[in-house]
Amino acid sequence: MMTEKVEDPAADIAWMRRLAEEGHRAPMQGASILFGAGLIYGAASVAHWAIVRGLTGLDYSALNYVWLGATVLFFALLILAIRAIKRAGGVETAANRASGTAWASVGWGIFALSASMAVLVWKTGEEEATVLFALMPSMIMVFYGSGWAVTAAMQRSKALWGLAIASFAAAPLIAALTGSPDQYLAYAGALFLLMGLPGFLLMRAARG
Repeated sequence: MMTEKVEDPAADIAWMRRLAEEGHRAPMQGASILFGAGLIYGAASVAHWAIVRGLTGLDYSALNYVWLGATVLFFALLILAIRAIKRAGGVETAANRASGTAWASVGWGIFALSASMAVLVWKTGEEEATVLFALMPSMIMVFYGSGWAVTAAMQRSKALWGLAIASFAAAPLIAALTGSPDQYLAYAGALFLLMGLPGFLLMRAARG
């Protein structure tokens, strides 16, 4: 004897509402990547400032090794973090998928921008690219602001909206220091406060 499946629209709606609420409460994945990016590149910015200020005794050619080393270290962290997220498993919500895609786009966008700058230097020489190099920290803060804005919208978080606005505001403030060695010290502060610290707090909330 076959049993008929009885549909209950009210139960279906309640189940979908419950699923949406659980997704809204789900902790953000990949916070360790944001924490690592803020910490690693913030430290590289401090090193950049110290070299330009003449506090280390190193010449400007050392800056290339600082940023290359920071990038290699970050990619190593990225690989480890992605593996850890996959091992953890669990339900991946739409909000986390959207946020993850947004931050991946931010990362690839910054990589493409850096590659474009390298091509520009190769084609025209470093002196012609000086102004664009000075704008790099500000452009990267705009990328970060976009990442936080998407995450804030998906997580429905006023605090994350604050990070997005602060990142956008930091861009012209950092640009105002162009020509001063302290530009990269300000950039380091922005990375620590607007990437490293929020990433750490989101990691702690996820472990919660």
